[in-house]
Formats: sequence, C-alpha cells, structure tokens
Amino acid sequence: MKINKYTHIERSRFIKIYLFLLPTIALFAMFYLMPIITVLFTSFTKWDGFSSPQFNGIKNYLRLFRQGSFLISLRNLLNWSLIAMVGHVGFGVMIAFFLFQKPIGWKVVRSTFMIPNVISAAAWAMIYKFIFNNEFGVLNSLIREIIPNFSVNWFYQSPAAFWAITFTWLFYAVIVTMLVLGDLMAIPKETLEAAKIDGASGMQLTRYIKLPLCRNSIGTSVILSVTSRIAMYENIALTTRGGPGDDTMGLSLILVNNITDYNYGMANATAMVMFIIGILTLLVINRLFRMNEPV
Repeated sequence: MKINKYTHIERSRFIKIYLFLLPTIALFAMFYLMPIITVLFTSFTKWDGFSSPQFNGIKNYLRLFRQGSFLISLRNLLNWSLIAMVGHVGFGVMIAFFLFQKPIGWKVVRSTFMIPNVISAAAWAMIYKFIFNNEFGVLNSLIREIIPNFSVNWFYQSPAAFWAITFTWLFYAVIVTMLVLGDLMAIPKETLEAAKIDGASGMQLTRYIKLPLCRNSIGTSVILSVTSRIAMYENIALTTRGGPGDDTMGLSLILVNNITDYNYGMANATAMVMFIIGILTLLVINRLFRMNEPV
C-alpha cells in the first residue's frame, strides 16, 4: 500500500506558501530573470542598441579576453577581493567585537561609525579626490609635516592610484559590523558564563565560541564585500577613470565604456562575465564557510 508523503493539511499549507510567494516570483521573473536571459542572448550578438542584434557567436568573449584592460581588471578584482576579505571584513568584525564589550560610549561610537556609510559612494569618491590632492590635500599636508619634500599624485600615478582607490572603501564596514554584532548579541549569556566557569579565557571565548557562532554573518559579509568589488564603479570612474594607463581598471568601467561606444554586445558579454564571477564567488564562499550547515 502506497503511503502519501504529505497529509492533506501539509499540502494545503504548501499551496498557501507558494501562493504567498507568487507575486515575488513574478517580480523576480520580470525584473531579474528576463533581463539576465536577454543579456545572455545579446552577449553573443553584434548590437548597437538601435538595430536588431546580429548573432556573431563567441566573438565578443574572444575579443574581451584579448583586451589588456580586461586582464588587468581581473587582476585588480582579485587583489581587491583579497583585501576585502582580509582587511574590509576583518576591520568590520574587529569593530563588532569591540562594540560587543559595550565600553563607555559604545553607542556613540556605533552611531559615528555609521555616518560615513550613509554618504553615497560617488560623494565619497569626490571627497577623497580632495583629501588625496597633492597640492592642498589633507593627507599630503600631514605627511609633509614629517617629510617636507613629499609629493605623490595619489590618483594619477602608479602604484599609488590602486591604493588610493582601495582607501575609498576599505574602512567603511558598517554592514559587516552590524551583521556580526547581531550574531554576537544572539549568543545566549548562559553559554558564555558556562565557558567562563570552566576556565575559558577571553581569547578562548572568542576563538572557540564567538567566532564559530558568527560563521554565517562573517560569510555573508565576505560575499557582500567581494561582490561589491565586482560592481565597483563610482570609486573608479570619478577619480582615476581606470588610469594611470589601465592600472585601476574595473569590469564595471569596461561595461560602461562599451555602452558609451554603443557596443551593447560587448557590454553584455562583460556583464555575463561579472555575473558568472559573482555566482562562483557565492558558491565558493558558501562552501568555505559551510553556510548551509547549522551553526
């Protein structure tokens, strides 16, 4: 005798859940799935955005991978991703653990730490353009107090331009801090107190209890940070424009440049590469942090 896997009540519950999700699924299909399919199809075409796309096979991808600027942008993405995982996320986690101790004035520090993240990336790029100005910028003026003849055009010479771009986002990790701080505050006090009674030191509490229980939030932070580097545009476009040469070139800048040149086929090929890199990043980090497993 065959036994039904679900009871009538369970089936009814599933139907209600899917009906509730239906508007979201429809919106996802309209505004995400269909555009992705369109980008995929037109990435194999020669298209100026006005006339009908003409299929040209993988020529766009071959041309893209032969461009020196594209290879440099991949190298920059790798370097920025490593810096994001270690520096950006690490700094945010450190601030979260500091705030979790609730030192005097910790709420003021938390609020102050959030202020820069309210400002748009474009505004920060312009602010940093003045901070790093060689003639009257705050940074070089302070350095000249120690080294009188110091002179660096941060956004206009290599390798300083790469690091100038990096500093426009490196220490603004409030999302990382909020995610990790939320997980820290969710840890039962009884767990920490029991560990202290068993003789665990502060470092042991951090290593064996706090960090493992923050695994998902840290993994999520790494995903957000790395994928933000894939899509990073304003920081580059409003400061170095990919220069000097192509030293600070990014995939998003190549995409926009192709759109400006009415080469939508190449632009969409670049977009698909960015999309694939994003998916691979998600899969790899999910695996590394075991985010699908219970904590």
